[in-house]
Parts: sequence; structure tokens; C-alpha cells
Amino acid sequence: MFIDVAKIKVKAGNGGDGAVSFHREKFVAAGGPDGGDGGKGGNIVFVGDPNLSTLMDFKYKRKYEAPNGENGRACNSFGKSGQDLIIRVPIGTLVKDADSDGLIADISSTEPVVIAKGGKGGLGNSHFKSSTRQIPRFAKPGFPGEAFFLKLELKLIADVGLIGFPNVGKSTTISCISAAKPKIANYHFTTLSPVLGVVRVAEEASFVAADIPGLIEGAAEGIGLGHDFLRHVERCRLLLHVVDVSGCEGRDPIEDFKKINNELENFSPELATRPQIVLANKCDIATEEQREQFAAFIKEQGLELLEVSAATGRGLDKLPGIVWEHLKELPPVVIYTPNYVRPEPELGRRYEVVKEEDGSFTVTADWLERILQGSDMDDYESLQYFQTQLADSGILEELVKLGVQENDTVRIGDYEFDYLF
Repeated sequence: MFIDVAKIKVKAGNGGDGAVSFHREKFVAAGGPDGGDGGKGGNIVFVGDPNLSTLMDFKYKRKYEAPNGENGRACNSFGKSGQDLIIRVPIGTLVKDADSDGLIADISSTEPVVIAKGGKGGLGNSHFKSSTRQIPRFAKPGFPGEAFFLKLELKLIADVGLIGFPNVGKSTTISCISAAKPKIANYHFTTLSPVLGVVRVAEEASFVAADIPGLIEGAAEGIGLGHDFLRHVERCRLLLHVVDVSGCEGRDPIEDFKKINNELENFSPELATRPQIVLANKCDIATEEQREQFAAFIKEQGLELLEVSAATGRGLDKLPGIVWEHLKELPPVVIYTPNYVRPEPELGRRYEVVKEEDGSFTVTADWLERILQGSDMDDYESLQYFQTQLADSGILEELVKLGVQENDTVRIGDYEFDYLF
């Protein structure tokens, strides 16, 4: 089954917590704090794999989590960083933020790309020692790793795309000029997924061609299979427009040509301007009048025409060389520029203080909750450090503005305190 769109959730690893520890050694009095820092959380890394051609794996597994960093240890030992989680995808996969549809990365090569960054490790208590705070019984917890709901969209990377109505000979053509072996039969929609083939022109010259199935009138609006596969034409540098010049199925080749180009324009105006070579297929069973009429029309469009017969091989021996000469003059395959804007990290100490209906107060501040997690509220120095953070951040001043009174309840995350002057 060919799957070219998938939605998954990824979560980078959290940083490990800093350690609260004190040096203990025989004959060494008051060794001091020696809690090590936590390790960094693992990243989520995407890698293009040339052996993959579909997003099928993501149909069955949709949640990916990288390992967390280990907590710090005594003797200033740092925790081990979490291992990066490598996710392999087909080359040509666009990684988008599912919520904003912003493009995070275009996986167009085998170079690893970090999609979600692991959280930093927390600081151990050895960082908080000073001349006035000699026994810090608190440390900082690790930071959370980034998490995303992602939309994966595969846009095949091919130099040349074969387009045209069903049953005009695209699959036969690509099977003749490359080693691709698509299913070929005399009925519409025989090809149900794009087929890639490498076309060799010479020892050091080759290009990739893609048979794009299912284009019919209304494809850009979702009719037939074309809506699903038009995206795979977008990267192509050159289009081979295959037309049944014989009209053996009762269709007008000129109208067919116009309709397919109209669908390209409806889907993407930029795609409609892509260079084309027109292949007048089935010329062996077309009348001379049909061939001449179609050739005159294509000449009016300013396009190159090549009369071929995929069934007999007529004219196809010249095709790879002609295509190669065109490709040498065209820009490289389209690589999309990421436009996703990552949320800025909280540089300041953001918080929100709300007075509840029952007269209590709720403080919302992620950074403050992390300090609480690494503090011992039964220890005087830990409590003093926590109160300093409240004062320096402006939270105490905000509580006073909202009318806090002595013994009022103040909630911070899962913690509750009585306010004292």
C-alpha cells in the first residue's frame, strides 16, 4: 500500500534532574555540596532513507519518544545524556507542524535533521554554594523536551514527471526507458501509486523519472486519484506530457492536453509553468491527419513534440538523450525552505497570578514549579532561596496588588502555602 501522508506525535527526552549531595570522606570534614548536573534529553532526529518509498510505517506507529537524560549523581558526576531517537523516512518527506502547517524541514537528503530538541539537564546543588549559602539542599530539575504533532507529507524527488490521462501509455513508456516494472494493463487506473525509474543516458549520466498516475479532469478538486498524487509532480524539473494522439478511446488529444494543463494550473500556478516535452503516443495507430493536426497545435504552444509509440518502441530511443539535454539547462530539483517559527524560549520569568472566588490565589509559572521540585521546603536555606525567587520575579508584589492577606492560601502547581508577612 502506498501511503504519502501521515500524522504522528514526537516527544524529545526531558533533561535529568540535578542532584542534591554532599561530599563524605574519611578525615574530610564539611566536604561541601557535590551534586552533579542532570544529563540532556535525547533529540528526535529525522534521516532520509533512499530504500524507503512510502510512509507506511507511520500508519501503525504514531507516537515516538526519545529517552530522558539521567539524573545527576554524587561526586559531581553528571547524568548520562539520553540517546537521540532516529526516525527514518523516504527522501522527499516534508515535516510540518500539524497545528500551524508550518514547514519544519524538507528531508531531501541523507543528512540528519533535528526536529525536536531534548531538554537541558538541571543543575546540581554544587552550583548554588556560596559564602553565605554553604549547605544548599536544593537543585534544579531538568527542562522538558520539545513535543510536536507532526504532519508528514511525501513529495517524491524526481527530475522528470510523466503526466497525462489514464491509459495513454505512461507506464509502458517508463518501463521502456528505465528498469521500472509497473503493472501494465488496458484499463484506467491500472497504476495506483507513483512509480520511480532511473533512466541511464550514459555511464556518468542518468536521471530519475516518475510515472504520476490518476490525472483526470477535476483532479485538482479531488476527483479520481490525481488529487492524491499531484503533489509528487511539484519537485519535477521537466514534465513529459503523454497524449494518446490516436484518440482510440474516443477522446480528443488536443482537449486532453488542455484539460491536464488546466488541472496543473488549478493545483499550482507555478507548476503550470514547468517546462514540458509532449509525447504524441500511439502514433503507430493514428492517422496522418491526426498527427499533423496535433503537431500544429503543439507548435502553436511553443512546445517540443516527439512522436512515439510505447507499444512498439518507436521514437523512445531518442527520448533519454533529449531529456538529458533539457535537464542540463534547468535548475536543480526544488528543495522547500522551512518556514516554521519555533516559539521563543521564555527568556523572562513569566507568570500569572489569579485571585480565586474562595479568596485563595493561584500562581502559574512553570519555571517556579521546577524550582519547587528540586527544593527541600523543610530546609531553611532552600526555603530562603525559594522566597528570593518569588521576590525577584515580582510575584510577591503582584500578590500584594491583588490584596493578599496573612494566612491566605497560595497555590503553585501541586503545592499550597499560607501567606505570611
